[in-house]
Amino acid sequence: MGRGRLTVTVWIQIITALLCLCDRATAQLSFSVSEEVDKGTVVGNLAKDLQINVHELEKRDLRVVSGNSNKYFDVDLKTGVLYVCDRIDREELCPNTVKCALNIEAILSNPMHLHRIEFQIIDINDNAPSFREQEKTFNISESSFTGERYLLPMANDADTGSNSVKSYKLSPNEYFSLDVQSGGQHSESAELVLQKSLDREKQSVIHLTLTALDGGKPARSGTLKIVVNVIDINDNVPVFSQPLYKARVTENTPFQTSILIVTATDLDEGINGEIVYSFIERGNLNPETVFLINPDTGEITVSGKVDYEENTAYDIRVQARDKGTPSRSVHGKVLVEVIDVNDNIPEIIITSLMSPVKEDAEIGTVVALVTVTDKDGGNNGLTSATIVGLVPFKLKLNYKNYYSLTVDGPLDRESVSQYNVTITATDEGTPPLSSTSVISVHISDVNDNAPLFSEPVINVYVKENSVVGATIFTITAVDRDVEENAKVTYSSLDGISKSIPITSVVNINSETGDIVSLQSFNFEELKTFQFKVQATDSGVPPLSSNVTVNVFILDENDNNPAVLAPYSEHGSVNSESIPYSAEAGYFVAKIRAVDADSGYNALLSYHLSEPKGNNLFRIGTSTGEIRTKRRMSDNDLKTHPLLVLVSDNGEPSLSATVSIDVVVVESTADIQTQFRNVPVKEDSFSDLNLYLLIAIVSVSAIFLLSLISLIAVKCHRTDGSFSRYSAPMITTHPDGSWSYSKATQQYDVCFSSDTLKSDMVVFPAPFPPGDAELISINGGDTFNRTQTLPNKEKVKIMVHNT
Repeated sequence: MGRGRLTVTVWIQIITALLCLCDRATAQLSFSVSEEVDKGTVVGNLAKDLQINVHELEKRDLRVVSGNSNKYFDVDLKTGVLYVCDRIDREELCPNTVKCALNIEAILSNPMHLHRIEFQIIDINDNAPSFREQEKTFNISESSFTGERYLLPMANDADTGSNSVKSYKLSPNEYFSLDVQSGGQHSESAELVLQKSLDREKQSVIHLTLTALDGGKPARSGTLKIVVNVIDINDNVPVFSQPLYKARVTENTPFQTSILIVTATDLDEGINGEIVYSFIERGNLNPETVFLINPDTGEITVSGKVDYEENTAYDIRVQARDKGTPSRSVHGKVLVEVIDVNDNIPEIIITSLMSPVKEDAEIGTVVALVTVTDKDGGNNGLTSATIVGLVPFKLKLNYKNYYSLTVDGPLDRESVSQYNVTITATDEGTPPLSSTSVISVHISDVNDNAPLFSEPVINVYVKENSVVGATIFTITAVDRDVEENAKVTYSSLDGISKSIPITSVVNINSETGDIVSLQSFNFEELKTFQFKVQATDSGVPPLSSNVTVNVFILDENDNNPAVLAPYSEHGSVNSESIPYSAEAGYFVAKIRAVDADSGYNALLSYHLSEPKGNNLFRIGTSTGEIRTKRRMSDNDLKTHPLLVLVSDNGEPSLSATVSIDVVVVESTADIQTQFRNVPVKEDSFSDLNLYLLIAIVSVSAIFLLSLISLIAVKCHRTDGSFSRYSAPMITTHPDGSWSYSKATQQYDVCFSSDTLKSDMVVFPAPFPPGDAELISINGGDTFNRTQTLPNKEKVKIMVHNT
């Protein structure tokens, strides 16, 4: 027993090696394994056969997948050994078949590779022959002639090949011998042959034993008891008209359809010559489940479902028995061939579906294994499979009717997140039959889209003196990906300067994009700053995009006007002298003030708060020049206290005051200059004088350059050069005057000839009429170029130049 199993094992290993060498040139591996081997029995080594390093098996997630409910084989990822993991019973897997094959798939990931593995299940002699009945009785007339034959029951053996029933043996006796006839591709037939005439008076009952032996090593056997009752009379047996009857029947033939008539004759007369026909049940085949024989006429008709897929042919034994006492019988052979019709649609089986599929999957990536089967035979069982519609997938024929569904075009989850792939399988029958199957392929996201801002530059306007911690803007970026790939975080990049990081000025909420101020802004110190915000998603690797944020500080009226020297000393008594003979319009003093704000908030106006009834002095609302309204009279006071109010144009308006005592003197020799209160250092050149000198030189240089540039622009400008221009800005000068400036514009320069210090007022001039010479204020009063502008309210300036 042990030596026989060892020999089988050696042959299995030799066959396995030969199959492996052949399979390396094909698309699948093939192994052979005996049924009923112990669990853990090594079948082969996938790492060696697939030429893969053993250390890569776990990394590439090698696994085997079977289409059966039971898993019979598994692989050791550490060694690559393919071994048996469950009991294999060939008779259970492949009943009534000579060859038994089990197909599985070996799947490798990263990248995906599929290998089909075929296991040939080798039969072992684990089943003994057996008979359906324990005892068989024959009633044989004593007048039977030598050479008469009696069909014996056929033994069944679940094993196949050499392990099936190979021989029969009859127990020693003097009357009967055993004749075994080979049935070729169908079955064997054992017959009991009468060798010696029977004598009922000598022996009325004969007991025999029929032994069936299979071809296994060691052989197994089964026995049948045979009882022969020796009977008198009826000495002629029926005889069939031919030894073999053949018929053809189409599957699905209707019931009661006649297919054949068998005929037997008996030379006896009377009741001994009347014949009754019947089927002989042999093995697992009971002909009466499919066919019916008329006992009187021998006509065989269809009585059950004829299915080519179950049986392609029926080997039937028919018995003709006379009605004599005892009756005598003979058996005949009927072979019925079944003709296939195309009555089975192709069946589509989906295995190893890889879903979802990454949207960056390469062309050729395997998505699923598709198997198409058809139970019909011949051309009716030949199939082909195609994909219906336009989808980025295709079917690749691997082996016979095995296909791979692979990627055949670019995938984009943002455009299509799921494909319903319809596969149609069609056979080659007439007419052809087809079936469809829909595979839902989900596309998974990869991080292929960076977050996007709605615009490349974002302008944010913030009022100065805003509350610390206030949200000044919420920035948003959109990512077309999903889940983690679409989760956006925000961060700042650049600072205001190398020495001032942006994180000290504003803070960006990384999740919401809220930009929060970390300090209160002062327009007079910082008018604008710029930084970049980066939006980064959470994908691997992360993608990002940037946006430039310009923050503009809006001015608030938070600075009072400041009166300049010599009238800016707090608590000092400011006085000016005028002669009694002063005419109307006599210059008394000029008040100068500045405002740290800008625009209308820095547009200053001057007013006198005079005692009631005092109408001797007036002040220029825009220049701050104090002049006399009329000549002096004897009724006027010698000393006139004046309170000058300097107001800006903000909302609400802020102001400053300065007090001046104007003293009337008799002669001009007694008049003191307006700078008498300014301390003078005779021995040194003060820092203030240096600053003033630098300022005067700078202003003069700027003025000359501006004048030259303006003249050049005026000479060369064209009609279309000023079609677009920027918004105007109001700027202030130390003497309290104001001006408009506008880029890319024509400018006019105006001077006041009757002041101690000239004012420069710059006005834009977009396309005026050529002869215009006037300045219009608020659409009301019109002044010439040398007049001083009033300052009662915010003014709208329209300048026309020649």
